Amino acid sequence: MEHRFELPAAYKKWTMGLVIAGLAALVYGIIAYHPFTAPVHHVAGEAAHGATHSEGTRFWAVLLQNCTYWLLVVNAAMFFLCVTTMAHGGWQIAFRRVTEAISSAVPLLGIIAFIIFIALVALHRTDIYHWLDKDAVAADKILKNKSGFLNPYFFLIGSALTIFLWWILGKKMRTLSLQTDNKAMDYEETKGWIWKNTVWASLFTVVFGLTVASTTPWLWLMSIDAHWYSTMFSWYTFASTFVSGMALIALYVMWMKGKGELEYVSDEHIHDIGKFMFAFSIFWTYVWFSQYMLIWYSNQPEETRYFVDRIGTAEKAGPYKAIFFLNLILNFVAPLLILMKKATKRNYSTLSLMAIVIIFGHWLDFYQMVMPGTVRDHAGMSFFEFGIAALFIGIMMWSIGRYLISHPTTAKNHPFLKESIIHHT
Repeated sequence: MEHRFELPAAYKKWTMGLVIAGLAALVYGIIAYHPFTAPVHHVAGEAAHGATHSEGTRFWAVLLQNCTYWLLVVNAAMFFLCVTTMAHGGWQIAFRRVTEAISSAVPLLGIIAFIIFIALVALHRTDIYHWLDKDAVAADKILKNKSGFLNPYFFLIGSALTIFLWWILGKKMRTLSLQTDNKAMDYEETKGWIWKNTVWASLFTVVFGLTVASTTPWLWLMSIDAHWYSTMFSWYTFASTFVSGMALIALYVMWMKGKGELEYVSDEHIHDIGKFMFAFSIFWTYVWFSQYMLIWYSNQPEETRYFVDRIGTAEKAGPYKAIFFLNLILNFVAPLLILMKKATKRNYSTLSLMAIVIIFGHWLDFYQMVMPGTVRDHAGMSFFEFGIAALFIGIMMWSIGRYLISHPTTAKNHPFLKESIIHHT
């Protein structure tokens, strides 16, 4: 447990390759899409959708999709760490440092996301956020009623405060964890340390509940379709990113186990991570169906518009219909059929494949959250969409790798480490 993990050369090459490919896609997007050109103002009949689509719209929409998705995914790792800490859980201690490493990407991805938010406001991208158009807000009763929180000041200050709290509280949890590496604690020290961990984990969970499970998805994503309402949207995005976060933890745990690290991780731990992936795939589907069914059943034009833009009508299929239902297959049908059996949750190859499917599936989920309200009928994917995703993945891999090589891969002297070693599911 004293040695430090060394990143394999292949990992470094993949990280560098993804970042280079992503930067190439970013440069291509700047040249091809002219993102700094002012958006075209809306025309008659399009007041509900803001400015008309332009090439620059796709550039900013793709950046928004990726910065929100990957930031929420890595932040989900800290949520998992905090709720298990509050429950005094011990089974996850054997791979705790992997969870910490993934959450360590929050500051960097948070800064990138905030820069993108500033650019959207500063460049007055009404094609992304219609509520940035003051004249449209003044003439629109719904937007006017929401202007108390859908305004540039609340958006930027709220986003900055949210990212900062995720950053500082997550850092505190990681710092407390690393304290156990210094020395073995006696009984009284252990009690105080566990209490301190529980308090800080509780603070993070409260902030997480008030942001990810409530206000933040409204600001960053739901306000793209500012005339649409959904009380389940924040839980929907939480379920999407939490199951992706568990899938990412699974990938790193199995990869490091294959490299001879995480000596106390067994098939029991892998099985339980697989259970989380299975359970929250079902939970995501429950929220997905509840949101869809209630809006379909009420049949209110201002509500059904959201789904009409994605799957179309009986007379005409929407441009996102294939992605909409592929999303359901990847994120529900596949996990249900494959992860239901005990054996598949203990098979490294199968679980790794399903983790990749889930992460990609929910990336598509965010794609169909963002694109219909921005680029509208101009659906489609190219090198640019996948290149920007590669950029964020590369940045995330770099940040996670840096943490893994800087600290012991096992939480030495943790009071619950023995419980994790003898864990049996």
